[in-house]
Amino acid sequence: MENIKNKLSAGYFFLSLGVLASLIASVVSFLNLAFEILDKKFPDVLNAVYQYGYNSYQFDNARTALATLIIVFPALLVLVYLWKKIQNKGLQGYDVTAHKWLTYIIIFLSGIIVLTDLIVLVRYFVSGEITIRFIFKILFVAGAAKMVLFYFLPEVWQTKWVNVFKKIATYFSMFIVLALIVWSFMVIGSPMQQRDLRLDDKRMQDLQSIQSQVTNFYQQKQKLPAKITDLANPLSGYSLPVDPEFEKGKVYEYIPKEKLTFEICANFSLPMPKGWQENQSYSGGVMPVAVRDITTTNVETYPYPGTNGVNNSWDHQAGRTCFERTIDKDMYPPYPKAL
Repeated sequence: MENIKNKLSAGYFFLSLGVLASLIASVVSFLNLAFEILDKKFPDVLNAVYQYGYNSYQFDNARTALATLIIVFPALLVLVYLWKKIQNKGLQGYDVTAHKWLTYIIIFLSGIIVLTDLIVLVRYFVSGEITIRFIFKILFVAGAAKMVLFYFLPEVWQTKWVNVFKKIATYFSMFIVLALIVWSFMVIGSPMQQRDLRLDDKRMQDLQSIQSQVTNFYQQKQKLPAKITDLANPLSGYSLPVDPEFEKGKVYEYIPKEKLTFEICANFSLPMPKGWQENQSYSGGVMPVAVRDITTTNVETYPYPGTNGVNNSWDHQAGRTCFERTIDKDMYPPYPKAL
C-alpha cells in the first residue's frame, strides 16, 4: 500500500497540466484583448491614419483574443476548482512534489509574461506612446499579475490565509475579466453590429464592381447601359451582384442620367465608419505580437489604398444612398474598334 500511495497520480498530473495551459492562455488572451481594445479606444495618431471606409480585419486580433478568453477562462475556473478539491482530500507521495513544481512553474511563467509586457510597454512609452493608454496598459498588466500571484504565492509561503487569498484572487479575476469582456463589446460593437458592417462592406464592393462594369461598357460601346441588366455578360463571365439581404427587398440600383452621368444606389445598414485607425502593422498584444515597426505608415484602406488614408467618395449614412458618377472621356477613352 505504501508504494501505491507514493506513486504519481496520472489524473492529478494531467489536471495540473490543464491548469497550467488554461492559465497561460487566459493571461495571454486577457492582455492581448486589453491592449487591442485600448489601441482602438485611444488610437495614437503616430501609428494611425484618419480614413473613411471599411476594414474587415480591423478587429480580428481583438475578436480572437475575446473568443479565447470567453472559452478558456471559465475552463480555468473549473479546472482550478477540481484541482483544489483533490488537494483538500490530501496529497501524498509524488503528487506533493508535482504540486510544488506546478506552483513554481506557474509563478515563473507568469513573471516572464508580465516582465515581457512591461518591457514592450516601456519601449513604446519612450517612443512616444500616449500617456493615458500607457497607464491603462500598466494597470491591466498589474491586474493580471495580481490575479496569479494572489492565488499561488500564499501556497509557497504556507500562510494560514491561503484560502482567503485564493477567494480574493478568484472573485477579483472574475470581476475584471467580465468587465473587460463587456467593455470590449462596447468598443468593437455587438455581433449584430459587426455583421451589419460586413454586409455594408459587401455592398460597397458590389457597387464598385457595378461602377467598373459601367465604365467598361461605355468604353466598349461608347454609350451608357440603359438598365442594370445590360451589364450582365455570359461570355465575359460577369454576373450582376445581388444585395446580401435581397430577401428583405434590398436591391442595387443603376440610374442613367444625361450625357455620361449615372447613379448607383444601395440600402446600407449603418453609416460608413470614419475616424482614426491604427496601422495594421502595429499591434498592442504581448511580446510575440507587439514587437513591430511602429514607424510603418503603409496602410491599406478601403475603398482605395492611399498614403493619407482618406477617401470620402463613398461616404454614406444608413438607408438608401446613391452615388453620382460622371465618366471622363480623357481618363476612360473608348476602345478602338477592331477592323
